[in-house]
Amino acid sequence: MNLLKSTGIIGGMTLISRIFGFARDMMLSRILGASAVGDAWQLAFQLPNIFRRLFAEGAFSAAFVPLFNRKAAEDGDEGNESAQRFANETLSVFLPILLLFSTLMIAVMPWAIWLIDDFGQGGRTNDTSITLARITFPYLGLISIMTLFAAILNSISKFAAAAFAPVLLNLCMIAALLIAIFLDGGADTERAAMLLAWSVSIAGVVQMIWLWYWARKAGFRITIQRPRFTADVRELGVLILPAVFGAGIYQISRFIDLFFLGRLQEGSFVFLALADRLNQLPLGIIGIALGTAILPALSRFIAQKDSGGAQRVQSNAIELGLLLTVPAAVGLFCAAQPLVSAFYFGGKFGMDAVNNTASVVAMLVIGLPAYVLVKVLTPGFFARKDTKTPVYTAAASLVINIVLNLSLIPIMGVAGLALAGALAAWANCVMLYAILHKRGHFTVEPDLFVRIGRIMISAAAMGGVIYGLAPFGQSYYNAGAFARIVSIVALVGTGALVYFALAWFTGAIDRSKITMLTRKQTSQ
Repeated sequence: MNLLKSTGIIGGMTLISRIFGFARDMMLSRILGASAVGDAWQLAFQLPNIFRRLFAEGAFSAAFVPLFNRKAAEDGDEGNESAQRFANETLSVFLPILLLFSTLMIAVMPWAIWLIDDFGQGGRTNDTSITLARITFPYLGLISIMTLFAAILNSISKFAAAAFAPVLLNLCMIAALLIAIFLDGGADTERAAMLLAWSVSIAGVVQMIWLWYWARKAGFRITIQRPRFTADVRELGVLILPAVFGAGIYQISRFIDLFFLGRLQEGSFVFLALADRLNQLPLGIIGIALGTAILPALSRFIAQKDSGGAQRVQSNAIELGLLLTVPAAVGLFCAAQPLVSAFYFGGKFGMDAVNNTASVVAMLVIGLPAYVLVKVLTPGFFARKDTKTPVYTAAASLVINIVLNLSLIPIMGVAGLALAGALAAWANCVMLYAILHKRGHFTVEPDLFVRIGRIMISAAAMGGVIYGLAPFGQSYYNAGAFARIVSIVALVGTGALVYFALAWFTGAIDRSKITMLTRKQTSQ
């Protein structure tokens, strides 16, 4: 597998999705603002996505991909009969479970909102919030089917179709916002939020059909059968349950964040969501792409008992991840206010909202390299069918997160919540690496430590340049569209130029490693 090429495909498609996501959130911030309706929409959108990450993406893929690869290896060049049968059995069992859960959650939604909303005292327990959440929640079942198709395509190293699917969600939501603008200029915020909610469920149908088509084109004809707990499905269940609990711990952390947000000022859900959009840009392009790309490669190396190959893939992923995320984190920290102002200021989103969101961005990105490293380190366990160890580290980081939330939120508000999550992510990262190192599965070699130091120096110089230049464009960040674009491109472009020039000349970029990564590796 060509790691850089695979990561580039996934990251490139994710970049397209993030660009559309920015367009969506730029419209959304101006139409809904940091208001009660804005908070209600963000809560309704986050609930199915929390369960999506719990049931579908992380836990399911981590357990399904290694088993699916094993079935594909058994089939060899004779077709995909075993792999397809396994996929059909999996879908037939897990789909009814997810549909039952979705129906139950829709029924108890008033109580779920009440719990998050400071037991009904936060001002968000109302018909609008409940209706929005009920409309969006069917997305969970639809996206779970999509995840099965995505896992199949990723397993055979066809990453583009699955990586493009989020673009369809953003297009549907942008269409909903355009309809709201066409109807009354977006003045009726409640109607705009309802259109957004319906667009989410519609997008789930569109995404499911999209990936079904590409899976079928790849030779897999997935059908729903009578649910049967075959030996393969039971083995998947044994692997997936610890992964669900591990992901569940992380999602419990997300619920705890919602619980704390429900007790903070109006607009806190919006501040965190819009700040996370900036944070998710490098995380999605780099971290998720790397994590998705290396799992199949690690699984193959480990199945072949090639520990050197596994070490090389994971080491390359860490180096590439840090090379890109450290400067991203420093740049976002130093340019948080200009970026938030340029992207979101206008309409119902004023300067107070800009400043609140910028403070959250600055705290969130402290954990950006850690989030990416966790994405890279976790496949080292999953590829060895160890889905339990990440549960323990996630549980420990959850405790740390709760303690930090209780300590920092009274002092810093919603920014304290963001900082608590960032520090907890670093704790999780350290624990994962320590365990891999102790077991002899992965060790960071001395030359990588030296290169990381050079990356830090280059990023610090870039941060100094951005920090010094940012005040000169202050009058342009919230001016017309052209002025915003030019000022942000000039600020970020100058910083990027400084960073990559220093990284190249100091040796932070390993030129031989880049050459190796871009070369087709037939043994992988």
